[in-house]
This record gives sequence, structure tokens and C-alpha cells, in this order.
Amino acid sequence: MASPMRSLLADPDRYLQSFRLFLERSTEHQCMQEFVETQLPDVIASIGNGKSTINVLSVGGGAGEMDLQILSKLRARYPGVTINNDVVEPSADQISKYKERVAQTSNLENIKFTWHRETAYEYESRMNAEKKTKKWDFIHMIQMLYYVKDVPATIRYFHSLLESQAKLLIILVSGKSGWETLWKKYGSSFPLDDLCSYVSSADLPKMLDAAGLKYQLYELPSHMDITSCFIEGDKDGELLLDFLTETLDFAKTAPPELKRQLMEELRKPGCSETRDGKVFFNNNLGVIVIEP
Repeated sequence: MASPMRSLLADPDRYLQSFRLFLERSTEHQCMQEFVETQLPDVIASIGNGKSTINVLSVGGGAGEMDLQILSKLRARYPGVTINNDVVEPSADQISKYKERVAQTSNLENIKFTWHRETAYEYESRMNAEKKTKKWDFIHMIQMLYYVKDVPATIRYFHSLLESQAKLLIILVSGKSGWETLWKKYGSSFPLDDLCSYVSSADLPKMLDAAGLKYQLYELPSHMDITSCFIEGDKDGELLLDFLTETLDFAKTAPPELKRQLMEELRKPGCSETRDGKVFFNNNLGVIVIEP
């Protein structure tokens, strides 16, 4: 009998609801912000040397929270320089939130925003069709590689657009995170529908070495409070379970044995740690900075 389990991405509203709850319950953005504050200045230290204009490409820019922080570091490093910030983002909802955020933020003079409502693959296809090869000084892809069909080809394409001093920054879940444990064990039981692929920072060195690319790796510690997942019938807990498994209404539609095993797994050290009666899922991120 076919499983009634469906991909969470089949219901965009519930996906967004679960994603927002994930951001609320996790230190996802805080650990990225810390990276932007402490490590990013070194990464961008020479990308704009001698330039009057810096071209930045944000692939999967979402609602722009991290983009604006990155841009503030670029402005601090290269005062007075014009920054062209192009954003590739398929969600109209996210783009409109991004535009609202820009409208409410001061100190953005010298920054020109252009939004492209398309996926990374659609952007690449359009550029190829228009025979354009615009080069960029900084390209970043934050938490978006899960949504491309061919990860090595996507990285190769965007890497080919780098200027000689440029950098390509990728952030995704760490190979040492609970996500990696969960995906390796249960990924084949979740209804992915080809919409998403399980890729972590552990998968990238092989791809980058095969392509002969130079890179640096950073590990960002992060966690998420999943205590509510263990409270039967808790609405937030059910939403977080949906997010963890990419499954719509996992608590109600998963076969009982799968649910039992997964709930057990979530408490184990490979996925989480228990502190003061709370369960914290290991949400560590990996950052990869690739040289031209």
C-alpha cells in the first residue's frame, strides 16, 4: 500500500510556517551572523581592491536577512564604492519581504538591488540563452544547494562566473550535524518528490577536489530546541517534526514504526543532546569559501 506521507514542500504555507518556527527555535541566523561579524571581513578583504564598483550575486537570497548583513560588511570594507547586488530567488513572497526589508533599512545608498524571480538553474539557462557571462566579485549561496538537481554542475557554473580576486561562499548543514545522521538513516523513508536533495558540507570536498578547486572550510556550532516534538499533540512540535523530516503532517501520516524509530533517533547523541530537561538538535552549519 502506498504511504500517505507527502512532501512538506507540497504545501508552501505550512512549509513557510515550519521554517519560521525553525528560525525561532534555532540559533541558525545567530551563528551565521557571528560568522559574518568575525570571519567574513577576512574573506572579502581583497575582492574589491582597486574597484569603483563591486558586483555581488546572491543565489537563493530568501527574504534578505543575511544578504543585508553581508552588504553592511562590504560597505564597511569598501566605503564609497558602488555595490550592484543581484538576487536570484524563486519565491515571490520572499522577494516581496526582501524589498520591504530594503525599504526599511537605512545606509543602503551606493547599493543597487536587482531581483530575478527564478531558480539557480533558470538563471543559468537564461544567461546561456542570452549568451551572457557577467562576472562577479562575490557570490553567495546560503542554505540553497538542497534545491538544485545537480550540485557539482551548479557549483562549477557559478564558480566560472568569479572575477580573479572573487570568492564563492556556500553555507549548508554540516556533515557533523543531526541532519546528516537523520538523512543517512531515514532519508529514503521520507517523501522527497525530487524537490530537494540531501547534501551537507561533508559532500562538498569530494566534489571540489574532483573539480580541482581551492577552498576553505569552517564549522559553525548551532542548535535547535526540539523539546516540543516529544509532547504528543503539541502543534509547534508537529510543525518542527514536519521540518525535520520534510514531510507534511509527519506525526499523523508516518507509519507508527517509522515514527517510533525516528523519535528514538532524535534523542540520541548523533542527533541531539539533552540539557536541563530540554532536547537540543545539533543544527551545526558548514561554510565553504571557494577561490577563483
